[in-house]
Amino acid sequence: MPLVRVRQAAMLAGGYGKRMLPLTASLPKPLISVAGKPFAERLAEWLRGWGIERLLLLCGWHAGAMVSHFGDGSRFGIEIEYSISPAPTETSRRLRRAASMLDQQFLLLYGDNFCPIDLEQAEARWLESRLPAQMTVYDNRDGYSRANVSVHEDGRVRVYDPGRSAAGLRDVDIGFLFLDREVVELAGHGNTSLGESLYPELVRREMLGAYRTRHRYYGPSTPARLAETERFFSQPPTVLLDRDGVLNRKPARGEYVRSWEEWEWLPGALDALREFRRSGWRVLVISNQAGLARGAMNSGDLDRIHARMHIEAEQAGGRIDGVYVCPHGWNQGCGCRKPSPGMLFQAQRDWALDLSRTWFLGDDQRDAEAAARAGCRFLMICPEQPLLAAAGRLARPTQNEESLWQNAS
Repeated sequence: MPLVRVRQAAMLAGGYGKRMLPLTASLPKPLISVAGKPFAERLAEWLRGWGIERLLLLCGWHAGAMVSHFGDGSRFGIEIEYSISPAPTETSRRLRRAASMLDQQFLLLYGDNFCPIDLEQAEARWLESRLPAQMTVYDNRDGYSRANVSVHEDGRVRVYDPGRSAAGLRDVDIGFLFLDREVVELAGHGNTSLGESLYPELVRREMLGAYRTRHRYYGPSTPARLAETERFFSQPPTVLLDRDGVLNRKPARGEYVRSWEEWEWLPGALDALREFRRSGWRVLVISNQAGLARGAMNSGDLDRIHARMHIEAEQAGGRIDGVYVCPHGWNQGCGCRKPSPGMLFQAQRDWALDLSRTWFLGDDQRDAEAAARAGCRFLMICPEQPLLAAAGRLARPTQNEESLWQNAS
């Protein structure tokens, strides 16, 4: 069953890619190889996975290379068409020239950006808003890029500034726009970019909504971003584990593991860590530790517990690659204490994770909610499904991951 209602995507793939010279001297930027595969091919595969049936490539610079690589799309399981404009054509004019080839509703993406957003959720937000346009924006609180968007509390874009100099800018336009075809005409008739004409006009008319994501985006836009994108697409499978109740016996509410003497591995937990390591999985621990804020222990106590946890995991043949801790109290209102997803997004940034392909295993509904808010897959650890059983399900190379996703509880 298709996961989204729109059936067509259009990809901007015609710019010179000057920041990526000399790679783009002889090929368009979307065909730059990332971890052994052209970037645009990765985008096409992702679109197909969401139920997109047709892809319109808006080409210019070295358009022949795009046509030669993709053909009619049959090799990639998606029907591909082309709208080819001269290389100096800016994005607004390139999109207008293709207007007759566009569906009534379509998805527009940039050929040098990828973010594993939940496309079904983004589309549902757009349909609910009843706006003719919605762009995806990156929540730039970490200063990953220069912001060019400000979003109003009602979810509409309040400012779009291609110069990135206006006051109050917080978010970054990363594409993945749901559009009604009629809005294309609002771009005017000059040879301008979408950021210079269409988007500001949509903002002026209060027609542009925003779907915000905290998941970093990747692509071959600059040499530095290309290196990070290579890392993103080359990651080993990763599992995020809650600590208390998953690795060790969980203390009663309001009580804490204050020293290693109070630590007790749950049956099978060390074996599970060994299974993950044997199968090439990275393991990261995500743990609320309000005992720090409540004075039950200090950071030195916690560091010593985790140091011993690492040692015994290694001695058993496993490995814990990283630990993330929220030190705040129950009611401090931080963004990291689960069910808030802050620690998961911090792990995403540190390790260049694809959270849509990352599992979070926890024993509490707060873990499940944090996973959902971060876009992770989730499995509940409980007596009926201890960590070792879950590790066996996930780590066996013959296991069908998609069926696990469907059946995850």
